[in-house]
Amino acid sequence: MCGIAGFLGGAGWGEGGANADTLRRMTDALERRGPDDAGHWLDARSRVALGHRRLAIVDLSPAGHQPMPSASGRWTIVFNGEIYNHGELRDRLLAQGAAPCWRGHSDTETLLACFDAWGVRATVERAVGMFAFAAWDAASATLTLARDRLGEKPLYYGWQGWHDGRVFLFGSDLAALRRHPRFENAIDRDALTQLMRYNYIPAPHSIYQGIAKLPAGRLLTIGLMDGIARETVYWSGIDSYRHGIAQPFEGTPEQGVDALEAVLSKAVGRQMMADVPLGAFLSGGVDSSTVVALMQAQSSQPVRTFSIGFHEAQYNEAQHAKAVAAHLGTDHTELYVSAAETQAVIPQLPVLFSEPFSDSSQIPTFLVSRLARRHVTVSLSGDAGDELFCGYNRYSMTARLWGRLRARPLSWRRMAARLLTSVPPHAWNRMAAMMAPLLPPSLQFANVGDKLHKGAGILDSGSIDDLYLGLTSHWPDPGVIVVRGREPGPSMKELSARMNGFDDMQRMMALDMLLYLPDDILVKVDRAAMGVSLETRVPFLDHEVVEFAMSLPGSMKLRGGVTKWALRQVLYRHVPAALIERPKMGFGIPVGLWLRGPLRDWAAALLDESRLRREGYFDPEPISRRWREHQSGQRNWQYALWSVLMFQAWLEHQQHQQYRQHQHAAP
Repeated sequence: MCGIAGFLGGAGWGEGGANADTLRRMTDALERRGPDDAGHWLDARSRVALGHRRLAIVDLSPAGHQPMPSASGRWTIVFNGEIYNHGELRDRLLAQGAAPCWRGHSDTETLLACFDAWGVRATVERAVGMFAFAAWDAASATLTLARDRLGEKPLYYGWQGWHDGRVFLFGSDLAALRRHPRFENAIDRDALTQLMRYNYIPAPHSIYQGIAKLPAGRLLTIGLMDGIARETVYWSGIDSYRHGIAQPFEGTPEQGVDALEAVLSKAVGRQMMADVPLGAFLSGGVDSSTVVALMQAQSSQPVRTFSIGFHEAQYNEAQHAKAVAAHLGTDHTELYVSAAETQAVIPQLPVLFSEPFSDSSQIPTFLVSRLARRHVTVSLSGDAGDELFCGYNRYSMTARLWGRLRARPLSWRRMAARLLTSVPPHAWNRMAAMMAPLLPPSLQFANVGDKLHKGAGILDSGSIDDLYLGLTSHWPDPGVIVVRGREPGPSMKELSARMNGFDDMQRMMALDMLLYLPDDILVKVDRAAMGVSLETRVPFLDHEVVEFAMSLPGSMKLRGGVTKWALRQVLYRHVPAALIERPKMGFGIPVGLWLRGPLRDWAAALLDESRLRREGYFDPEPISRRWREHQSGQRNWQYALWSVLMFQAWLEHQQHQQYRQHQHAAP
């Protein structure tokens, strides 16, 4: 795991070390991603600069240093990630008589040799791994950027500046791009609307105008002469899913479980490759427990496992993780953290997430990463099991709910929604309190008004796509609160329209794989772990596992009301079901309560109406209204408010950084 940065074009190539200093500043911003080594390569004639920060995982010797040239001298690369089958690729090169005289055993050197033998696209199509890289081809004077199939590793890029000073920037993190003197720092209000809806900014957009994220499964090639960026797709999630639907697994359920265990065991074994200490996150749920069980089955030593515990019972899974660890015989470490320790992470979030991001599980993810890094350098995780094997309750809930809703005319449902919202939440709460003594406990609910108003938004759905979008949106109409902001495409509904032949649950899982997984889950894990220089690996995202999961019939994922059925059967071959079977618990924290208590003053300052009006990004009125309703307890607006707060905290941090830079530059 590493960090990469660089640029193409721009001015200053004849001015001594100006660009060398710029490149060094850019890579210095990535020190947490790569604390072990730094490297810089510049070619003034071609006006290209490549920079690297290294977290040494495989081949710890100087032979793994980057930027790295190919044996032929044609290619120079900066690479972030791991190629898990690079030994197999070396064997293939040897069989073809195309292997060079190897200098070391790094996967970076393997990639370069494959480029020489097969070219870039053929190489990434044969590679199994997570990666983002930039490779300079001296023969064609072109720069190629690449990102892995599922988007595990980040890569930002874009043109900045004007005329002769126009420069193409790229990097693993926006913090590196901001160090270039031509970076324009203009916030994209349209991308901000996406943050308000989803709590993340989907690729290809970023928070800055002119800066994009390279989508997963893409190559981008650019030459300095014409400046045209040519993007190609080498792996498509939608096409792969469509192939899996057209050619489904046809064996018995038992054979399906056997095949899943085989492909997943292979992926886990590949990802245990490291020359440094390695472990795994363990929550005690299905996904992480399966990964750890398959690791332990292939290890001669107890696997190191890590979990975070909370003193609030409704958020704590540590005791379940401990029980699974004891059964498997892992070397388990747990740490219970207090509310104060958890809240102490919040000021660090704008640094850890250099683009605003508002999934509040970012906080416990950072805490467990920090715990693991005290003992290991690499940690495997169970992320993506829900998206691949129908694990989220919202999939079956949405399908059932839509089945009932569509039986009623839309006009009738909209009328019912207007009636429900015509009564304020506090009035519904009063009526519910009056009726409570007459109702059995099973029909007594807290905050009835909030639930009825949220339910009214569901009634207004014109399709299952509308319904799913509404259920996954924090601000259902973010253009209302972002001043001069409009949602850019492609939207969730536009992506769904491309999924002909998908049933409702397949479409929801595919949408999450294309949006929520790469731009929320994987961003959260990558940034939180890289904040403590920990490499994370996700065995479920080995593309062979992904493609097999896509081919499994729905009946092997959701069976008799049991989610992730096939995956559970794999796990139960290693761990008793009694240790796993319990209601699903998210990796959450009580943000809603904290905003009414210890975080109230911090949040109130960031949401101050005069401040919002002065900064000019938000319409203060709807935000202030939700803040008042949340404080009163009438409504629970924790997710909507957290999205605004995370942008505000990020903006404040950026303003302070710019002020310090200006003070430093002043004579």
